Amino acid sequence: MIITQTPFRMSFFGGGTDIESFFRENRGSVLSSTFDKYCYVTVRHLPRFFDYSTDLTYSKSERVNSVDEIEHPAIRNAMKMLDMHELRLTYDADLPARSGLGTSSSFAVGMLNAFYALKGRYVDKKRLADEAIYLERTLCNESGGWQDQIAAAYGGLNRINFIDNEYEVMPVIISPERKQQLNRNLMLFFTGFTRFSSVVQRAIAMDKRDKFAQLKEMHRLVDDAETVLTDSHSNLDEFGRLLDHTWRLKRQVGAAVSTESIDGLYERGIKAGAIGGKLLGAGGGGFLLFYVPQEYQEAVRAELSELLYIPFKFENKGTQVIHYTPETYVPKE
Repeated sequence: MIITQTPFRMSFFGGGTDIESFFRENRGSVLSSTFDKYCYVTVRHLPRFFDYSTDLTYSKSERVNSVDEIEHPAIRNAMKMLDMHELRLTYDADLPARSGLGTSSSFAVGMLNAFYALKGRYVDKKRLADEAIYLERTLCNESGGWQDQIAAAYGGLNRINFIDNEYEVMPVIISPERKQQLNRNLMLFFTGFTRFSSVVQRAIAMDKRDKFAQLKEMHRLVDDAETVLTDSHSNLDEFGRLLDHTWRLKRQVGAAVSTESIDGLYERGIKAGAIGGKLLGAGGGGFLLFYVPQEYQEAVRAELSELLYIPFKFENKGTQVIHYTPETYVPKE
């Protein structure tokens, strides 16, 4: 039996510039961090006592006798890609899917990590990220960028640069004290809305024919935000102001990014003392992230009391195999 633990990510700056159609011509960068909320994928070979050969449990249950019968596109295509058969797979998570935290990509990375471990193979983080991108963007034909798979595989607070058809992961080097202060000043709230990122991405793609100026400005803000973090003399509150700037830019990229309800929640948070913030993910719902100085955090929580507040801590490890019990598997003839 194999159990993998894979973190979710929060993207601060540069989202949208990690999409191939943009970065192949313009280059792209994102600044993001994983944090201590995870998805767990448990995989083992299914004993041959049942009248089905594959047993899957995620938001629904599937019991099938052929990989081709599997409804879940990522599971079906991953099993074909790695030649997996006769499995019992279970998915569990600390936070809901379709909520702007890269949950589907974390699942893809964690599942591939588990499949390789079940085969008795170690695969490095770059290969896991590359194959998760191929799985979601090519085999499953889902719209979106590359940052989620990379963040889930590598973990940590990183700047990820996209150049031509490649990427590089550059850890953001700051003192532990400054990183803790950033962590303490960030507040995460669940709006209660969930949506498919790929649906929002398609809507944005249709709506952004003349939005490259905004995307280029969002790309430039990655440099500014990284400078704020790495310059120990800079006031961290500037990070919050830049979050507000990038969120207002992102809202111009497509009508599907926000809603009147989300805009209202955001403005209430700002009036209560938040310096800036943004909706995480492609848009349309999920989690609101605010940068709030310590003295205003109680007021912001009170103002948004109808929303679920999610305390969190940054993490650095990325996807991991947290349980490994090897088993003998002899394929059917």
